[in-house]
Amino acid sequence: MDGGGATRGQPMLAKRPSHRERHFTAGEVVRDVIMGVSDGLTVPFALAAGLSGASAPSSLVLTAGLAEVAAGAISMGLGGYLAAQSEADHYKREMKREQEEIITVPDTEAAEIGEIMSQYGLEPHEYGPVIDGLRRNPQAWLDFMMRFELGLEKPDPKRALQSAFTIALSYVIGGLVPLLPYMFLSTAQNAMLTSVGVTLVALLFFGYIKGRFTGNRPFISAVQTAIIGALASAAAYGMAKAVQAR
Repeated sequence: MDGGGATRGQPMLAKRPSHRERHFTAGEVVRDVIMGVSDGLTVPFALAAGLSGASAPSSLVLTAGLAEVAAGAISMGLGGYLAAQSEADHYKREMKREQEEIITVPDTEAAEIGEIMSQYGLEPHEYGPVIDGLRRNPQAWLDFMMRFELGLEKPDPKRALQSAFTIALSYVIGGLVPLLPYMFLSTAQNAMLTSVGVTLVALLFFGYIKGRFTGNRPFISAVQTAIIGALASAAAYGMAKAVQAR
């Protein structure tokens, strides 16, 4: 007897080397967080700078800033909900249309499978069995056509609410950062200078993290994010000063 335990006459299968897949699959959540935090850091920051430029007291800047954060979070969350819901509705409409085509013109749809397969370099004798298999399974056929012909992925039923909540919460977190100094410093000018420093650091950190997740150069992403926030606040501050000078 051989000690390997292999059946006689059957070749031993080579052991497949271990491999861990390291793909990032939370793209939609990250997109929502980026959208919420980036706007949350920039818009209240610019508003606070503008009001400070108009010599408004810290209490007024803080009140207006918190009101903007609340309104902005609701608006951004609602926008995220409507966008995700629109994607889901679009998927349902296209799925219904594709399902009708599979029933009414199955040969045409089967030919489209061949066209898709040929784009991957497969010959008719190679993708023919695949077509036959899909025709025997209408649901798999429908899923195949939705993904490979129309390029649509089935949306998560909870996606709309999750998107709304993620964007709104991210906006609130980002929006509170530039307002924190106004909670502790009574002089608006001192609070504004502190807010500029705190927010720029937050923008640099957020831009770096965003670059890591999106595959861009983290340092370039950090600098770009900080420059955009600085330009927005400088524009608001300058306009407030210009109006006040009249």
